[in-house]
Amino acid sequence: MKKLQFKRREKASKTAIPTRITNETVAEHRERILAGGRRFKYPMQYARHRLVINTILVTVGALVLIAGIGWWQLYPVQNTSTFFYRVTRVLPLPVASVDGESVRYGDYLMYFNSSAHYLQSSEQINLESEDGKRQLDYIKRKSMDTVIADTYAAKLARELAITVDESRVDEVIDNDRNTANGRISQETYDASALSILGWSASEYRQDARNKLIRQDVAYAIDAKAKERQAQAAELLQAKGASFDKVASQLGGEGASAITLGTSGLVPRTNRDGGLSVAAAQLEKGAISPVIKTTTGDGYYFVRLIEKNATQVSYEYLRVPLTAFTEKLAQLKKDNKINEYIFIPTVEDQTQQ
Repeated sequence: MKKLQFKRREKASKTAIPTRITNETVAEHRERILAGGRRFKYPMQYARHRLVINTILVTVGALVLIAGIGWWQLYPVQNTSTFFYRVTRVLPLPVASVDGESVRYGDYLMYFNSSAHYLQSSEQINLESEDGKRQLDYIKRKSMDTVIADTYAAKLARELAITVDESRVDEVIDNDRNTANGRISQETYDASALSILGWSASEYRQDARNKLIRQDVAYAIDAKAKERQAQAAELLQAKGASFDKVASQLGGEGASAITLGTSGLVPRTNRDGGLSVAAAQLEKGAISPVIKTTTGDGYYFVRLIEKNATQVSYEYLRVPLTAFTEKLAQLKKDNKINEYIFIPTVEDQTQQ
């Protein structure tokens, strides 16, 4: 009996004695109990916090994924679909850079898609064929060169404080509405631009604005051409002066050479930078004052050969502008033109 009593006392001694709550430990016990109960009193607070963190992580991950897919589609794949064109019109993504200036991908696609649309709708070329793919590579290069030149011209225009008023854009479009078959309405012009070039009104206005800016810059920076045209104007005032004599006196080689030519009979509204319009105002054999054409490729003088009610024929002398193209060539030589997409080298299609 004594032995059994000893075992019961031993078992009782192993039972844990609860910690006593005293004046010194009451605060600690209270905080422990409250901390355990907060998750039950405010369950949504903890769930909302976790939900916000998860949402941020998912959003960041989705944005990184979308950006990665977009980069892959635009740069390695070179996706030119309408969707990606609209994306690049909104986001100022670069396709190249020139002299530290970003060339917008959207501008490149505007010209490329227009040329591709023309090949399909007007030339009936299958772009999936071998010839079609070669044509696409050619218009890629042409579109890239165009937007690089436009971007560089815009940069120089800012530096030279050259601006193009919207009224001049309106004037260019208004002149384009004069055709050999008569004047067309604005609605017909818009429909024609959309059908042939795939351009909306805002897009063909942008093209006209770019051409005017490049034209103004090309004339502004070419002091040598300005001096030579003044010399040509003075020589042409002499009695018995001819375009041939002036060209031989002024000389020039390569791209800077004075060039001569005749138009043959063309419409009075021929799209030649304004030469036909100027010639139509002359008397037979008369020579015009110097003309800055809207093509921006030089100073022109024209001599009327003949004209009738609808057509004119003229001879022209051109003093070329070279400074702008020379600056671009120097930038390329100095590795200040960088392209972010690969474009294969192809032969000039106009020579084939």
